This record gives sequence, C-alpha cells and structure tokens, in this order.
Amino acid sequence: MATSEPAQPVNVPAPGRIRASTLAAWQLVEDARYRVAGRPPHLARRRLLAQRAVADRRAERELPDA
Repeated sequence: MATSEPAQPVNVPAPGRIRASTLAAWQLVEDARYRVAGRPPHLARRRLLAQRAVADRRAERELPDA
C-alpha cells in the first residue's frame, strides 16, 4: 500500500451488550489511575495526616495563649 492510497476500513461488528471482561478491564484502568507512582498509598496518607494532627496539637500546647 502506497502512502497515497486510502486505508481500507475494517469490518468491526457493532457493539451489543457490554461484556464483563470489558467492564473488568475498565475497572483495572480506573484502579491503576489511583495507584500512580507519585501518589502514596492510603495508609501512608493516613499516617501523614495523623502525624500532622499530632504536630499541630503539640504546637498548640507549647505556644502561649495569644
């Protein structure tokens, strides 16, 4: 096929019902979106928030009332 010739269309059957495997694949993509390498897991995030809360409470105790 030369570059000047148009591409031949592929005969794809029309989608009927969505199959379970399609839904499972979509769910895997959605789950992977939340497990990006730069984003910490939920437990690490909870730990970080708890450490911040403890640090804030400690700072409130140590600072004199204004």
